[in-house]
Amino acid sequence: MSHGPGGQKIVEKPKEFKTSFKRLLTYLHPYRWKLMIVFLFAILSTIFTIVSPKILGEATTLIFKGMMSPERTIDYGAVGTIVMWLIGLYVLSSFFSFIQQYIMSSVAQKTVYDMRKQLKAKMDRLPLNYYDQRNNGDLLSRAVNDMDNIANTLQQSLTTAITALVTIIGITIMMFTINFNLTLIVLLTVPLSLIVVVLVAKKSQSAFKQQQKELGLLNNHIEEMYSGHQLVKAFQQEDKSLQLFNEGNASYYRAARRAQFISGLIMPLMRFVGNLGYVGVAIVGGFYALNGRINVGDIQAFIQYARQFSQPFSDVGNIANVIQSTIASAERIFEMLDEEDELDIIPSATADIKAAYQNSVAFEHVSFGYDSKALLMNDLSFTVAQGQTVAIVGPTGAGKTTIINLLMRFYDVTGGSIYIDGVNIQSMTREAVRAKFGMVLQDTWLFNGTIRENIRYSNSAATDADIEAAAKAAYADDFIRKLPEGYDTILDEDGNNISQGQKQLLTIARAIIANRDMLVLDEATSSVDTRTEVNLQRAMDNLRSGRTSFVIAHRLSTIRDADLILVMQEGAVSERGTHEQLMAQAGFYADLYNSQFGTATDTE
Repeated sequence: MSHGPGGQKIVEKPKEFKTSFKRLLTYLHPYRWKLMIVFLFAILSTIFTIVSPKILGEATTLIFKGMMSPERTIDYGAVGTIVMWLIGLYVLSSFFSFIQQYIMSSVAQKTVYDMRKQLKAKMDRLPLNYYDQRNNGDLLSRAVNDMDNIANTLQQSLTTAITALVTIIGITIMMFTINFNLTLIVLLTVPLSLIVVVLVAKKSQSAFKQQQKELGLLNNHIEEMYSGHQLVKAFQQEDKSLQLFNEGNASYYRAARRAQFISGLIMPLMRFVGNLGYVGVAIVGGFYALNGRINVGDIQAFIQYARQFSQPFSDVGNIANVIQSTIASAERIFEMLDEEDELDIIPSATADIKAAYQNSVAFEHVSFGYDSKALLMNDLSFTVAQGQTVAIVGPTGAGKTTIINLLMRFYDVTGGSIYIDGVNIQSMTREAVRAKFGMVLQDTWLFNGTIRENIRYSNSAATDADIEAAAKAAYADDFIRKLPEGYDTILDEDGNNISQGQKQLLTIARAIIANRDMLVLDEATSSVDTRTEVNLQRAMDNLRSGRTSFVIAHRLSTIRDADLILVMQEGAVSERGTHEQLMAQAGFYADLYNSQFGTATDTE
């Protein structure tokens, strides 16, 4: 079963049913006039359906009286007129039902469209640590499965609820017009029906909540295994993957079976209660008919009403069950919408400016920890002049990527300050900070689209000529033109139809075309061959010209010409200087360099 970071299982935080239900209804408020039309048409459609048994009963009475008369004659003209009225009522009922369903489907889809758009906007505002603490499958389940669940409920259950309510009221009135005592027999079943609905609904809410949660975890495992299927096969972990899937699938099966079993109790229980009333009506009504206290047509109509009377309560029971599932889905969505946004508020109108850091990037006594009780770095300070290239090296977990995350405000510092051109980045919006950087990461990211679209991603205003120039500068133009469709070649979701090195070249071209003031290169040449790396280094030299560059490197041969090398160890800078200065110190950097090349002598 999938878990969050650190092996912690994601636990959903439940909300109040009434609060979530009322909040969900607020999304329908903009469409209240359409809902009023739906409500009106549902009433008309139901009224025509309700009146029909009474009119049909009159036809039965005419036929019965005609057959019982001495002449044994039937007024077929009157019966034919009644039949025509019935056909007209059924046609009108179907027409109004069609219109209400058409309008309601539009309202339901538009409502969920608004919710989905709001959720997507919220996802863009959430901080990175929110995603770090949750699995992808659960988030995907909220955005897709839970949304679909709400859409289906709004489209089907709302009109059913209106129809059921009108049917209950209408049939009750019609039954009272036929016989008071028989109506009381039917109404005695109502309290029993309500008890069944309340008891089952309470049990089903928690069951459906667990079902949706298990579905999210199962989706996460499938997504993980699909995206990493090559590694799964390479390390021969198919059996373990299948075992984890079976465990998750079994957990989902148990949760879904329990939820569906509880919800399935409603229909048989409601039918049993309805049959009690139906039996009572049949016995007492038959006795009244034999004694001439009620017409045969009326008893026929009443029995139809008695049978129909239990159906809306069954519908209400089903709706109550569906609503439990829907509110469980809504709670999960609202939980996400209620998360705190990534804070991006300028503390004061006066920016924190230090002239000493003008035309430079400076870390001033910076401390940081993902958990405030356990700092990863403390009192980190260094300054990089404009146009310089600073390389950050060190063992895994030393804090190299953390520096970049803080610099681009993916995370905010716990203490101290970071300045860009003399301005504290806490005095700038995150968008303004990130607009200064171009980025090439070790983990390439390409989307499903053409090569041209992927390169243009960082600069929507770039022309085709700009794109080709950037590709040439990144030494990607040659392999692109050899592809069957050239720049119009469509990459699949993970860019698997080109090599890893070629994907890296495209991300470099994308950074070139962004034309930002500063660059972040996270082991940008790690996936290319040595000959291509030489060309890329030349392209990088041109790209870095006049720009401040931050290079995270493990292959130390790529950063020998850096203006400043920071050696990170356990969240602190243990050494700093140029390549020559650090080699002369014969410290950690020199040991690291020698371990890669086997000699302290610089060789080309």
